[in-house]
Amino acid sequence: MATPDEKTTRPAWTTTADSHSPARDAAEAGHPLAGKPWMYRSRRIGPIYIPAYASPPFQLGLVAIVCFLCPGMFNALAGLGGGGQFDATTANNANVALYSTFSVVGFFAGTFANRMGIKLSLSLGGIGYFIYIASFLSYNRNQNGGFPIFAGALLGVCAGLLWCAQGAIMMSYPPEASKGRYISWFWMIFNFGAVLGSLIPLGQNMHSDAGGVNDGTYIGFMVLTFCGAALAWFLVDARQVQRADGSHVVLMKHPTWQSELLGLLETLKTDSWVVLLFPMFLASNWFYTYQFNDVNLARFNVRTRALNGVLYWLSQIVGAYVFGYALDISRVRRSMRAKAAWAALFVITMAIWGGGYAWQRQYTRAETSAEDYVKMDWTGGGYVGPMFLYMFYGFYDAAWQTCVYWFMGALTNNGRKLANFAGFYKGIQSAGAAIMFRVDALGAPFMNEFASCWGLLAGSLLIALPIIFMKVRDTVPLEDDIKFSDETIEEVMPTLAHEDQESKVN
Repeated sequence: MATPDEKTTRPAWTTTADSHSPARDAAEAGHPLAGKPWMYRSRRIGPIYIPAYASPPFQLGLVAIVCFLCPGMFNALAGLGGGGQFDATTANNANVALYSTFSVVGFFAGTFANRMGIKLSLSLGGIGYFIYIASFLSYNRNQNGGFPIFAGALLGVCAGLLWCAQGAIMMSYPPEASKGRYISWFWMIFNFGAVLGSLIPLGQNMHSDAGGVNDGTYIGFMVLTFCGAALAWFLVDARQVQRADGSHVVLMKHPTWQSELLGLLETLKTDSWVVLLFPMFLASNWFYTYQFNDVNLARFNVRTRALNGVLYWLSQIVGAYVFGYALDISRVRRSMRAKAAWAALFVITMAIWGGGYAWQRQYTRAETSAEDYVKMDWTGGGYVGPMFLYMFYGFYDAAWQTCVYWFMGALTNNGRKLANFAGFYKGIQSAGAAIMFRVDALGAPFMNEFASCWGLLAGSLLIALPIIFMKVRDTVPLEDDIKFSDETIEEVMPTLAHEDQESKVN
């Protein structure tokens, strides 16, 4: 898939006989192009335009499919509430372990991803999701609660690497004018994985009113997550990626463990204002426990939970599309778009969670925990209202995540720094999720959990207001991006811009 910008300024490396060689063009412009020539040739099959293999849209598409197959299946399982089990205790304990290790590893994951590379980071992440789902298949058979907890802790390490690499790619590969669309494309493809994943238990449990899913659901998820881990090895290295204008991602050419650890500290020192986004990071996964366990699991039977999951993730696709494309409206200055996005988030926070408050007043944990409590089915009366509320919760999640990623991407284009930003985001986000899963496991009242979600979301927006209004610029000069790298401007700047400067000098 190509952005409109890339279609109008078609890359020079087409397959026509008189087209330029990207390797030769890059060499003449001083770019260290490291890939094979075929990686930089776009294709057209009838009316379908296929971007070059080493181009940002193609690479982001591959990453999105990896996440479609790995965390997408995890989300589908989590969306059922309790990991698909009748009781949420085991899944809550596993998730506490998961997000506890995720919060620690995730915060430092930028260092690891920058040093290890994106392919290894993403593949290890996929293996972690495979083992985690396998642990619930095992639990279905032998009720050994220790395996899911171990698998959760392991997944926290692996997922920290995967999401850091994904975030760095999504924010640093696209040009500034297309970051919103790239984020929306990723989020739509990724959540389509959760949609399909939710269709598996829906189909298998269509005629069942049981509380848990069967073994086939877990086996299907395991096959898909393993495929995602393998697909990660088909990505190219970040240094081989070339945009349509000939520019490259700003990176460290020779990263070492020492340079990346120091780079993490340098990011916190030079960009200390990023801490104003930390409450938004914390809030971004805080509400999942409430939505999945205290709404979906507490009130609905398994087949209705599966249907709710399908609708929730479909709504995420809609939310990502609406906000991603709105954030790239070219006729409005980027600084103004940032302010408008903040205002939109505040309005929907009040509207959607206000509706959630009206719903939550209708039931308590004690009522839904009673042995004789009958869970709601889609054929029963009163289902339409909570169905739409759950869909709006999904829309809201995509809007929040899309905006947070876009805010970070608007602060810099440096891939190394954005990897650290992504690590901060996922680490703090996971700390919030770990806290909430533990709170839920301890049996906190549903209304208390709801209030914490709504209050944190609204409060974090107010705390982030200064950075949105004062730090988001209409563009970030290349000179600023290059300061956090060992590359030169000539090595990463657009080829055409380089040639124009050369002609002026001569």
